[in-house]
Order: sequence, then C-alpha cells, then structure tokens
Amino acid sequence: MSELPLTAGHDVTPRFRLGFLTHVQGRTTDLAQTYRNAAELFVVADELGFDVGRVAQHHDPDSGGGLSSPWTFLAHAAAHTTRIRLGTAITVLPLEDPVRLAEDVAVVDTLSGGRVEVGVGSGYSELEYAAFGRDPTRKRELTTEHLDVLRAALAGGEVRTPGFRVQPAPGDFSDRIRQGVFSGPGARHAAAGGSNLLLNRAAYGFDAPTDEIQRPWADAYLAAWDRPRRPRIGLSRFVFPAKDRRTALRHIGDDVHRAALRMAESGAFPKGLAQEEALRRFHCFHGAPEEIVAELRRERALPLATDLITQFNPAVLDHDTAVRALELIATEVAPALGWQPATEPAPAPAPAGV
Repeated sequence: MSELPLTAGHDVTPRFRLGFLTHVQGRTTDLAQTYRNAAELFVVADELGFDVGRVAQHHDPDSGGGLSSPWTFLAHAAAHTTRIRLGTAITVLPLEDPVRLAEDVAVVDTLSGGRVEVGVGSGYSELEYAAFGRDPTRKRELTTEHLDVLRAALAGGEVRTPGFRVQPAPGDFSDRIRQGVFSGPGARHAAAGGSNLLLNRAAYGFDAPTDEIQRPWADAYLAAWDRPRRPRIGLSRFVFPAKDRRTALRHIGDDVHRAALRMAESGAFPKGLAQEEALRRFHCFHGAPEEIVAELRRERALPLATDLITQFNPAVLDHDTAVRALELIATEVAPALGWQPATEPAPAPAPAGV
C-alpha cells in the first residue's frame, strides 16, 4: 500500500500515512463527555505518531455520528496537539456555504500551523437536506458547484464578487482537498477536478466484497489523473485489534449487527443479515493484530492507497477500549505493513502570496 504501481506513471514514495477517523459517538446522552473523549483520541494519536486525525460531520445523530460542527471541534483539537494533521471525512458540502466553509478552514489552518486537510462529500440524509433547505436530488450538482467555489476561495482567489477574498489568506491547499466517492464515474470526476480520493469503509448496495468493488474505482481514478503532482488515495477501513477475535467481537459485534439491520431498512444491505454477514458487509478487520495484518495484506484496494484511515464506526467503544485499539494499530498493525510513526511536524504551507 506504500507505493502506486509504476505503470500508473506517478512518483513512488516509500511511506504511507496512517490516519484515524472518529464519528464522535458515545453510549450516553452526555455529548460534552463524548466530545472530551474524542478530543483525547487526537492527543493520544498525536503522541503515537498517527499522521492524520479526522472527524465525520453528522447533523442528525441518527445518521451515524454526534458532531455537527467539525471545524469548531478541530480548532479545539489543534490547541491540544502539536504535530498530527487535522481533517474531515467528510464535511457535507451541499449543506455548507462554501465561502463560510473556506473561512473556517483557513482559520483552523492558521491556528494549527498549516495542519488542516479537507474531506468533502455529498452526504445522504434526506432529513439533513430538508433541515438546510436543500434538494437531495441535486446533491451531486450542489457538491460540484460548492467544491468549485471552495477551491477558488482556498486558492486565495476572488469569490462571488470582485475584490472579496477570504481571510486569513489560505496556505497552499492544492494537495489538501479530498473527495469521497461511491462509483467509478465519481472517481473519474474527482480526478478531473484535481481532488485527492477518499474511499469509504464499505461499499453499499453491492453483494461483492468492498475491496473488489472499490479497486476498479481506484484504478479509474488513477487512469483519469492528469495533474503533475502525485495523487493521493485515502482508504477508510474498520480496523479493531484486540487480544483475539472473540474479544474483538465482544466489543464490536452487536453494534455492527444493529447498524447493518438499520442499513437494510434503506436498502443499502439485504434484510435479515446475521452478525457474521454484517461484519463482512462493513468490511471489518478485527481480531488479534497478526490476524488483521494478514487480512489487510490480502486487501485488493489497499495496494493503491497512500493513506490508510482506520475507524471503529459503526461500533461505539468505551474510551479506554478505543485508546487501546489506537495503540495496537500504531504499534503492531501499521508497522507490520511498513508504516513508520511520524516524529516531527510537517512544514507549514507558505501563506498565499509569499
């Protein structure tokens, strides 16, 4: 996974980046504690050498997460970390004013010393679209329109009216925007726009394994890429290491099963799935670290990835269990795949105009 194929005609790098993604969920209604726990995960990941920490945006808690305002949260995380990069996976772009979003991104980037990355997508909740007065049938069109404005604003250009540019002046975001897609045409569209690629932890609506479905999307993305810089492919995967598979299932099995049954109500999964099939549908890597490493080495999309983004969702873990899982990912799973922990902060991008 640390190299792109030489036949793709892109530069090769010896090191892949390791990330984690939290949907900011807890088992209680105390969101303040849930937020504190999520912020602590960023501190732990920073100390462990993770390259990037990401949060998912959900306006409706029933859609899979507890964080509606990711950039406010990331500003807080920036103040409590020193090195780890900070991003979203994803910000629901059609529901945002892209100029206001660019301002939030630029502020957090300035506060963090240039550590921000932006992940965007269209979302899927019709309830959220209704709450923001958006038409869900136009989500692809709105995503494209808003992304064009966001790119222009983060490039320091005039937006919407002569003479207006966002402040503070953004750094170089040409390699820091990632777009989530759910199809081959979507992957080609992302490449045409110059976005890095983000692939979800599961491919919904398909019977075949997720990696079999997503590998052609990644291939299509690379084939369509025509920019001089090296493209980045972020692969989000459910990775939960524990003492053994039985212990892992005790922590995640029921949550994953319930989530699959909920997904079946919308048609994303077949109805009546057993737990084992639910785990397969969510493409879950779980068990002892050595078992997970062996399974990841067989993952079909992973060899093209430049970023492995680990997550525990749809399982909702207690805080200590989540911390221990991050430790095992950073010390046993990822190093066995060739990852090395970062020790120094990446240089901050130069401000626009310098």
